[in-house]
Amino acid sequence: MEKIKIGIIGAGRIGKIHADNLLRMPQVEVIAVSDLFAGPELEEWAALRDIPLVTKDSGAIIAHPDIDAVFICSSTDTHVPLIKQAALAGKHIFCEKPVSMDIRQTQEAVETAKQAGVKLQIGFNRRFDHNFKRISEHVQSGTIGTPHIVKITSRDPNPPHQDYIRVSGGMFMDMMIHDFDMARYVTGSEIEEVYAHGGVLIDPVFAQYGDVDTAIVTLKFASGAMGVIDNSRQAVYGYDQRVEVFGSKGAAAVTNDYPNSAEISTAEGVFRDKPLHFFLERYQEAYREETRIFIDCIREDRPVPVSGSDGLQAELAALAAKLSVMLARPVKVSEAMQLAEQHAILI
Repeated sequence: MEKIKIGIIGAGRIGKIHADNLLRMPQVEVIAVSDLFAGPELEEWAALRDIPLVTKDSGAIIAHPDIDAVFICSSTDTHVPLIKQAALAGKHIFCEKPVSMDIRQTQEAVETAKQAGVKLQIGFNRRFDHNFKRISEHVQSGTIGTPHIVKITSRDPNPPHQDYIRVSGGMFMDMMIHDFDMARYVTGSEIEEVYAHGGVLIDPVFAQYGDVDTAIVTLKFASGAMGVIDNSRQAVYGYDQRVEVFGSKGAAAVTNDYPNSAEISTAEGVFRDKPLHFFLERYQEAYREETRIFIDCIREDRPVPVSGSDGLQAELAALAAKLSVMLARPVKVSEAMQLAEQHAILI
């Protein structure tokens, strides 16, 4: 079979990670990359990887007759128009999360891809982590029985820069959206209701943008299961990523990944390394795996494992969480869009 030819839109940190992962695959050829700030530095980077085309024009990627699929790694506000353009051009699409900050625009993008008959995979990379995948497998196989309680902890080692906070979309859409998707993934059930509590406990700058830096959210699932997610923008001991599913026959849990498993015991105490520093280190293999599976889905013409609908459901849960903090009450996911319209907030 001929190689799958790829164009990458957005050559920031995540775009370059995807490019390098794709270049390791013998069945793939990366033939173009675009970035608004493309210049000598990006051209040099591409030349070292034998990527022939570097451009500032994303349209040149989408219109390229040889490209089979595009990776959309540009800023969130560009995702929807790029998905629509790529879908109408018959290109398969991998898009980083979230699809957009506006639920209606996300719906339009997902529907356009569906009508065009192209594959659309959303970049919820944590589903492809070997640890979390194992929990999902045990839940699906019935090892722990019927899930009753889900606990998810996600805490960053350091808060983001103010410039990022200003455009991030807020903790629920930017950070906890991964956890909403993880909750759906490990339970196999939809989130029906969200009750969120948030505060600014780390840096007052978050309040300037109507955001929070610390949050706890409780969930109700369609299955009857319950869940709790806690997020913090600053865990001084490192990147904290844990999941537990408790069920009628047992429990499955994942703790943090560490650089090594050595534990040193002395008269002064018991010591071990801090968790892996941040998401690039913690989810390095997951990024490779999500890319590999997307390419396999194209080659074998099968559905992608994380669809546009999955992206939409996570965004709806994030919107419900934002509304819950604002209204100080539980919010059903099914009422989130109507409430957002009533209160004139972004939907």
